[in-house]
Parts: sequence; structure tokens; C-alpha cells
Amino acid sequence: MPTSTITYTGQLRTSAVHTLSGNTIITDAPPDNNGRGEAFSPTDLLATSLGNCMLTIMGILANRIEVNIDGTKAEIQKVMASDPRRVAEVHVTFTMPANPYSAKEKQMLINAAHTCPVALSLHPDIKQVVNFIWAD
Repeated sequence: MPTSTITYTGQLRTSAVHTLSGNTIITDAPPDNNGRGEAFSPTDLLATSLGNCMLTIMGILANRIEVNIDGTKAEIQKVMASDPRRVAEVHVTFTMPANPYSAKEKQMLINAAHTCPVALSLHPDIKQVVNFIWAD
């Protein structure tokens, strides 16, 4: 079964339907690449997927070690390069909720983020800059 089906709808826009859920994602080319920028661009989704994946793997770990990370936020910044046009860096900054995390729990959560499938699937030339802000 396919993961998704994508339709080009014109004017540099696509509509992707997730096969299992029926959820839809719209993408637009960004304004600096002839698009409208009215939705995530494909490269925005790549960068955002890294943060989503990291949070998911952190959540799996948190459940296993019985630590609450509800409310954790990830801010994503994508840095583009040219010649050829590509994602050069993805910066992920996690803001963790105020919980009494031990040093060991913090390190486990950091390791979980760095070993998520998207992080391990991105080309090594894409620099991943990951920071954690721990509310105390």
C-alpha cells in the first residue's frame, strides 16, 4: 500500500493525501522560488519532519521511562544553500516544560532526538543543529 498519493494542482502547488488517515497536506513553492508561499514548501516539510520525528522518538522514550514531556515545543529553522539549491542546515531548538528531569533523563532525551529515523536518514551534508532549553 502506498504511504501517500500526491497530485500537482497547478501554480507550483501539490496536494498529498495520507493513505491510512486520509489527511491532506498542501505544499507551495516559496516566494523566493517562484511560488506563493501560502503553505509549507517541500523543503519546509523536510525540516519540519526532523523536529516531528525527534519529538515522537523522545515521546516513546518518555513513556517508557515514565517522564512527562507534554508541552515540549520544537522551533525549526531551515537554512537553504544554492548551486545547487538545497537544504544545507536544519536548526531544531527544543523548549522543554518545567519538570524535575535528572541529568540521566536529559541525556537520554537528547540521545533519543539525535537517533530518530529522519535524523539518521538525512544526508550527512545536511548539518543538524539541535539545542535544548530546559525550564527549571
